[in-house]
Amino acid sequence: MVHRPASPRIQPLPPDERDEQARELLGGAGSLADSVGGQALDIFATLVRHPGLFRRWLPFGGKLLAGKLPARERELLILRTGWRCGSEYEWGHHVIVGRIAGLSDEEIERVKEGPQAPGWDRFDVTLLQAADELHDEQCLSDATWAQLATRYDEKQLIEVPMLVGHYHMVAFALNALGVQREQGVPGFGD
Repeated sequence: MVHRPASPRIQPLPPDERDEQARELLGGAGSLADSVGGQALDIFATLVRHPGLFRRWLPFGGKLLAGKLPARERELLILRTGWRCGSEYEWGHHVIVGRIAGLSDEEIERVKEGPQAPGWDRFDVTLLQAADELHDEQCLSDATWAQLATRYDEKQLIEVPMLVGHYHMVAFALNALGVQREQGVPGFGD
């Protein structure tokens, strides 16, 4: 496995270097995540260095966070994706969001073991299996699809691979750019 950068390859844009456009874009990110000490989260302060991309990406990510999937189920998919992609930043922030969405610390820890871990209900197993299949095979098996379709409507079924794919992209960017966790954000060992 490739070593993850221990420091940012691209530094988050510091507050004193933000022009009006950067401040406006980062202001829009406030609805997606809490700020840390009044500063934009490092994911946003890094990606805003590419304003055109940031402007288009932010609404898409926001739509997925406020989409049709129940919050707890969405967070299971994101946490499993973050774990499988080795993205401590993504993992840590979604541990926090997952707790708010109703996941227990025990469940969050169990996400690391995946769908085969004892203690999951049947649909949680399906969600974790879906994240793993999308990660490993870039597709969902007929069996997993059929299980998802027992509970989800068409919009939710469309959202599952879009969500997992989006968080793969985010994990890839976070890992490659070396975005570091803010103080107090849990890592894999916390």
